[in-house]
Amino acid sequence: MFNFSIVTQWFDSLLRNTLGLGDFWSILIECVVVGALILVAYAMIAIVLILMERKVCAYFQCRIGPMRVGPWGVLQVFADVLKMLIKEIFFVDKADKLLYAVAPLLVIIASVGTFSFLPWNSGAHILDFNVGIFLITAISSIGVVGIFLAGWGSNNKYSVVSAMRAAVQMISYEMSLCLCLITAVILTGTMQMSGIVESQVGPWQWLIVKGHIPALIAFFIFLIAGNAEANRGPFDMAEAESELTAGHHTEYSGMGFGFFYLAEYLNLFVISGIAAAVFLGGWAPIAIGVEAFDNVMAMIPGFVWFFAKTFFLVWVLMWIRWTFPRLRIDQILSLEWKYLMPLALLNIVLMTIVVAMKWYI
Repeated sequence: MFNFSIVTQWFDSLLRNTLGLGDFWSILIECVVVGALILVAYAMIAIVLILMERKVCAYFQCRIGPMRVGPWGVLQVFADVLKMLIKEIFFVDKADKLLYAVAPLLVIIASVGTFSFLPWNSGAHILDFNVGIFLITAISSIGVVGIFLAGWGSNNKYSVVSAMRAAVQMISYEMSLCLCLITAVILTGTMQMSGIVESQVGPWQWLIVKGHIPALIAFFIFLIAGNAEANRGPFDMAEAESELTAGHHTEYSGMGFGFFYLAEYLNLFVISGIAAAVFLGGWAPIAIGVEAFDNVMAMIPGFVWFFAKTFFLVWVLMWIRWTFPRLRIDQILSLEWKYLMPLALLNIVLMTIVVAMKWYI
């Protein structure tokens, strides 16, 4: 399995030793390069996800999806981005100008921040702190503030109702998300994302296999809660078109609306990426204890494994969106507070017993 730390150490040595740059300039250049890579990856993955969403939606509705712009419609997303860039950006009368302008930025900051914690490959961790799980949940909660400010600052009754729905839904389902991650921390003994993935390297070491029933329960709760956290169907009551037009971003145009649209798809990728890293081994290949098979699987690059697992979960969440009808807000909250959170709390106790008794693989 290739370790990307070789590349990062070579680049650092190139700046410090070969070019003779000091600590300040070396760190500054490295931060700029890493930031540029994050933004490029963020934009490219968003383009892929938008096209994938349209094609998956079309498949479930017995259509063919966008086909006019480019071969098989692959340039349709670029055409939409261009249209969004040249649209006029307007401000709403009697709106709170500061809150109205800051809200999309907070949503994007939260999305990019959590995106940066994803473990792409061995040695390819952009942000990798020893309290990574805690920071992921903390940074992701900033998005709730951005959505609420968007609704409140727009001075639109539909936007306010949407923002209140989204805020109460996201705050509620964050509880189950955190409890599921705590379950994984109990089993692996670390809050560091790289440590969680590395603990799953080896035959039958993926958490959903290693942790048995508690890990499986946590995995499924995480997918359900993550879908609700991203405001995706059937948990998209905050954007119910028949009631609230476009929800909290009704009064946004141009790239203001584009930021919300972009963050929604990237949050879908982030939720799937975290689930893949924590429960499905991340970049760790399939290993079943047969040397020949394990060696062949190890030849596949780690980032390929990570993307394969993540996009599989993305496809599953899209399948759920276009299969189940939208839930009412009271049904959404009842599912969390009456079923998911009590089950997640009970599951933590069960996982603690499994770890204490050493019943895991």
